[in-house]
Amino acid sequence: MINGTLNKSSQSGKIVFYFLLFWTLLNVIQASTLELQGDEAYYWLYSRYLDWGYFDHPPMVAIFIRIGDSIMHNEFGLRMLTVLASSVSIYLLWLILKKYAIDAVAFVLVISGIFIFHIYGFTTTPDAPLFFFTVLFYFFYQQYIEKDKLWLALVLAIVIAGLLYSKYNGVLVIGFTLLANWKLLKRWSFWLIVVLAVGLYVPHIIWQAQHGYPSVNYHLFERSADHYSFLNTFSYIPGQLLMAGPLIGWFLFCKAFTVRIKDAFIRCLLVNCIGTFTFFLISSARGEVQPQWTFILFAPLVMLVLIHFKQRGGRPKWLMPLAIVNLSIIIIVRVIIIAGFGFAKTYGHLKSYYGFKEWANVVKQKAGDSYVIMMEGFQNPSKYDYYTNSLKCFAYDTRYYRLTQFDIWPMEDSLQHKRAYYLTYYPIKGLSTDTIKLPAGTWYGAWVNDVRTYQKVKIETSLYKINASTKQKIVFDLKIINPYAYSINFANDPSQHQVVMESCLFKGDTLVDVQRASDSFNSIKLQPGDSTHYSFTLTSPLKKGVFDLIFSIRTDPFLGSKNSRIIKLTVN
Repeated sequence: MINGTLNKSSQSGKIVFYFLLFWTLLNVIQASTLELQGDEAYYWLYSRYLDWGYFDHPPMVAIFIRIGDSIMHNEFGLRMLTVLASSVSIYLLWLILKKYAIDAVAFVLVISGIFIFHIYGFTTTPDAPLFFFTVLFYFFYQQYIEKDKLWLALVLAIVIAGLLYSKYNGVLVIGFTLLANWKLLKRWSFWLIVVLAVGLYVPHIIWQAQHGYPSVNYHLFERSADHYSFLNTFSYIPGQLLMAGPLIGWFLFCKAFTVRIKDAFIRCLLVNCIGTFTFFLISSARGEVQPQWTFILFAPLVMLVLIHFKQRGGRPKWLMPLAIVNLSIIIIVRVIIIAGFGFAKTYGHLKSYYGFKEWANVVKQKAGDSYVIMMEGFQNPSKYDYYTNSLKCFAYDTRYYRLTQFDIWPMEDSLQHKRAYYLTYYPIKGLSTDTIKLPAGTWYGAWVNDVRTYQKVKIETSLYKINASTKQKIVFDLKIINPYAYSINFANDPSQHQVVMESCLFKGDTLVDVQRASDSFNSIKLQPGDSTHYSFTLTSPLKKGVFDLIFSIRTDPFLGSKNSRIIKLTVN
C-alpha cells in the first residue's frame, strides 16, 4: 500500500516536471523571438529610472526587468524573470494542492488550458510579478493558517509587501483573505504582519505624496468613464471566460464557484475568486475593465476547480478531449504569433509586436544622436528608447491624451532649447521633411530648432466640479507652478516658438471649445519651485451637457500639454 502510494506520487511528480519543462521551453522561445509590446518597453524605461513608484504602477516590474536586462539586453533578457516566475508559480500551485491529493493529469489539463497563463508566461507587465506574489502568498498563508509561527508571519509580511509593490490590485487578495477569516484578527502575529508590511510599503507611500499622488488621481478619477456603458459590463464576462480558456473557461468557473467549503483555506480561495470577479464586474460600471486586471483570481480559480474534482471523485471523462482541443487552439495561436503568420501582423494589439526594431533603427539613422519627440502615447517612444538602448525619445503627452511617467522623468528637461527630431503620424505643412514608410506604419519627420515645452508645469485650481448656465462667465484663480530645476518664462519674444495658455473643453474625446488666455500670461516668470496666481475667465458653451475641462500650455509646433487635472463642467 505504501509502495503504491509512493509510486503514484513519483509518477505524478514526473508528469508535473515534464509539463513544467515544456511550459518553460515554450515561454523561452516566445520570449526570445517576439519583439516587445509597447507596455513592456515602457516598463523597461521604468528599470532605467529605478524609483519607489511610478505614475501608473508600483516598482516591482522595474526590478524584474532590471535584473534580466542587466544579464542580457534583448527581448529574452527583459522577460527572463517573468518566464522563471511563471514556472515557479505553477510549481507552487502544485505544492499547495498536494494537501488535497490532486490528480497530476487534471492539474496539467487545467493549468495548460488557461489562456491568461499563456499570455503572462512571457509578457512582462506588472501582472507578471503580481501573479507570482499572489501564488507565493497562498503558499505561505496555507501554512500560516495551520501553524502560527513567527517565521511564517515575517515571510508573509515580505510577500504582502511584494504583492503591493507589484500592482495595486494586490490589496484585493489581502482584503478578501481577511474577509474570509476574521479570526486572524485575534492573532498577535497578524498585527505583526500588518506593521511590517506597511513599514515596507512606506517608501512607496512617501513617493506618492512627494509627487502629488499621481497613481491615485489617475486610477480613481481620470480613468473613470463619464457615463455608464452597458457594453463594458456585457463584454466583461465573455472576456473572463476567454482568459480562463476559449473552450473550457465556462466549465472552470462553474466548478470553482460550486466547490464545497471544508476548511479555512478553501474558504479563502472561494472568497478571493468570487470577490475579485464581483469587484471588477461592479467596476465595469465606471469604465472598461481589461481582461488581465483579474489575473489574481485565476490562482484560486485553478485550485478550486481541482479541489472540486477531488471532492466529486475525479474529473469528468469528456474534459480531457475538450481540454486537449482547447490547448491545441492556444498553441496554434502562439505558434502563429511566434512565426508572424497570417493575421498576427495586422490584428489589433498583436501587430505592435512586429517591425518596430527596424523602425527604431530607421528613425535613429534620421535623428542621429539628437532627441526624438513623439506625441502618439508612451508606447512607441518607449520602443525607440529600448531598441536604440538610449533615453533619447520623449513622449509629448498632448491635451488629447493622458499623463504618463514621461511627465515625471527628466527627459523633457534635457531637450530644452536643443534641436530635436519631431516624429508624427501625419504630415505637418511647412515643417515635415521626411516620410518613413515601413511595415510597422507610416510616420513623418521634421526638425524643430530650439525646443520649448512646458509639459511638467502644473496648473491648479480649487474648482474641480462646476455647475454653470450657458454663456456664463466663470473666473478661475489658477495657481501656476514651476516644478523644474531651472527658471521658466512664457514670453514670446525673442523666442522662436510662440507659447499660449488655453482652456480646452472636451465632450468625450472630442475637443469642442478652446479659449485663450490674455497676453498678460506671457509676462509670467517663475524661478525653480516658485508659483504664481493667474486669473482666467472662461465663458461656458451654448450647448448644455457635461464637459471635461483642462488647462493646457501650447508651444509651436506641438499640440499643447495637459497641465491641469480634469475639471467637470456641467452646463444647465
